[in-house]
Amino acid sequence: MNIERSSYSAMFTGVFTAITASLCCITPVLALIAGTSGMASTFAWLEAFRPFFIGLTVLVLGFAWYQKLKSKSQQEIDCACENDVKPSFLQSKRFLLFVTLFAGLMLAFPYFSGLFYAQPTKEIIYVPQDNMVDITFTVEGMTCSGCENHIENEVNKLDGIVSVKASYEKSNTTVKYDRTKVTEQRIIKAINNTGYKVSE
Repeated sequence: MNIERSSYSAMFTGVFTAITASLCCITPVLALIAGTSGMASTFAWLEAFRPFFIGLTVLVLGFAWYQKLKSKSQQEIDCACENDVKPSFLQSKRFLLFVTLFAGLMLAFPYFSGLFYAQPTKEIIYVPQDNMVDITFTVEGMTCSGCENHIENEVNKLDGIVSVKASYEKSNTTVKYDRTKVTEQRIIKAINNTGYKVSE
């Protein structure tokens, strides 16, 4: 029974660490759904610890699988006759498989988080070259592609935006816009409202 309890604890620890590893990328999506986009960068500080949480998730779930699959000792077999009850679903290999798959999805979340952001439908309009502005902002706090998607989604809501491309690797956002329809200050405000900050 102790082995079952330690396996059960390892499963939930694995899920917790997997969610924590991707929390910095999950938060912008949750913020978008909740309509509180300013909280998006709240967990950006966790990005530095992501490799640690990934490693811990793998170790803990590996331990849970080891506990579940290892051969029982003679003493455990002798004690099992007292509790000759079928293990519950929460203590089964099937549940551990479900937990492992869920943890894998959480660890991979940064790679598919863009699916949660609606792709903007923009009318193709002619913008005279004199009115076109191409500017790059330095943006602090982005840690993954989910952050990029969040910024791009918010800036694209403004009228007059021709294109926007955020890059967490370069810590910047490049915007092409029609200066007769939107100002640089409105773009900066849209980026800052996501919780990431434009450095001036």
